[in-house]
Amino acid sequence: MNFCLPYSATRRVLAAALACAVTLPVAAAFAAQAPAPATLRLDYLHTGNASTEQYAIERVVIEPLPWPGNMARTVDDTDRGVNKVEVVDKASGKLLYSRGFSTVFNEWRSTAEAEKVNRGFEESVRFPKPDHAVTVRILKRDENNAFTLAWSTELDPDAPDVVRKQEPSALRPIPIRVSGPSPDKVDLLILGDGYTAGEMKKFEATARRMADQLFSVSPFRERAGDFNVWALAAPTPESGVSRPSTGVHHASRLGTRYDIFGSERYVLATDNRALRELAQNAPYEFIEIIVNNDTYGGGGIFGQFSTAAANSDWAKYLFIHEFGHHFAGLADEYYTSPAVYQPSGARVEPWEPNATALRDPANVKWKKFVAAGTALPTPWPKAEFEAYSRDIQQQRVALRKAQRPESEMSALFKRELAHEEELFSRAPNRHAVGAFEGANYEATGYYRPQLQCMMFDRSEQFCTVCQDAISTIIDLYSRPAPH
Repeated sequence: MNFCLPYSATRRVLAAALACAVTLPVAAAFAAQAPAPATLRLDYLHTGNASTEQYAIERVVIEPLPWPGNMARTVDDTDRGVNKVEVVDKASGKLLYSRGFSTVFNEWRSTAEAEKVNRGFEESVRFPKPDHAVTVRILKRDENNAFTLAWSTELDPDAPDVVRKQEPSALRPIPIRVSGPSPDKVDLLILGDGYTAGEMKKFEATARRMADQLFSVSPFRERAGDFNVWALAAPTPESGVSRPSTGVHHASRLGTRYDIFGSERYVLATDNRALRELAQNAPYEFIEIIVNNDTYGGGGIFGQFSTAAANSDWAKYLFIHEFGHHFAGLADEYYTSPAVYQPSGARVEPWEPNATALRDPANVKWKKFVAAGTALPTPWPKAEFEAYSRDIQQQRVALRKAQRPESEMSALFKRELAHEEELFSRAPNRHAVGAFEGANYEATGYYRPQLQCMMFDRSEQFCTVCQDAISTIIDLYSRPAPH
């Protein structure tokens, strides 16, 4: 049953107004709380190449829903991301809000193409609407991994060019899991792309399945009560998203496609403005896009979004692995699959919590989990693993080149995982936390915490260090529920 009341600044009446615009569960997510600020979004352009970058304001928008976050945790102390946004009160200099994040631009600039051409990318930062003029600063890491100023701009939230009203959306978010008021919870929005109007029930069923699978894996399982999950999709004319390498081109609301940066398995949404205009119809802090495709693929950008092929035999792994990138800034720990990024040559200590250059073994970043007497670096059957993996990669390339059925690729991955399980079952350090060489797309010079993890292979658990890193982000966005 829906009901309608006029807008009011109080949460109690706001909940009723929201019920008119969206659904009762969305209204409930904002009910029984102190008044919250509006959500302000700064859309900007990020352009450049491998050596230069520029920023330019596109527009400033007040989104339809209030700020969903915890106003007691507005400053980010996790030290994650390639970039960080800071919102500073112009008059007093007080830091009002900050969050670490990464960008598609930053990934692109490490590709070979960025050495030759300039490109521009749309990006957004969202934060609680301030009461007065502010300075918005975008920071980036330097060669020593310290944050330095990349760009700043003055922003008046009451300026006449701020977009305050938009056309009402006919789309309604589906409540998948509502654990409590949004400011107390992590709000995850599952968006669908490549689903036709006749496939909306399929989308909802898939979103529910993906959420259930996420909360079957630690630490999400133990912290499920700290999450709200919503689902939303705009119908597309055809099923599935584009896969240009095979000649498949489909129109989609979010511009989601395979073959990003020339990698056949890399899937990203390419229309940031469309993404934000769709997502703003639900409370959210994190977004995962499920695509209505069978072909193995996905992607994840810390603090932006992640993607997963929902119909793949490996959909559970893809959804959770890519969410690990987006949610917690976890590094890829694998290194035998081809990567699109140019190796830097230097071995700078990664900011990601689950990879290290091991400059100081006695003080490895996850030292608290390393048992006394554990060798650092930690021995493992690396040569045998690499020999088998190289053969698998050759078979993988051959299958894609011949455009063989997806079932054959899935079978190949199953054989690979079975071989790894058997090989690692004989390893003396199978369950130890140490420093295992091979991570961050590099065979040497970078180390991962444990032999196996969802960030390394297609096994179904996060390692101890990754679980701890995920829990840190859950704490940043939620008031932990009783356990």
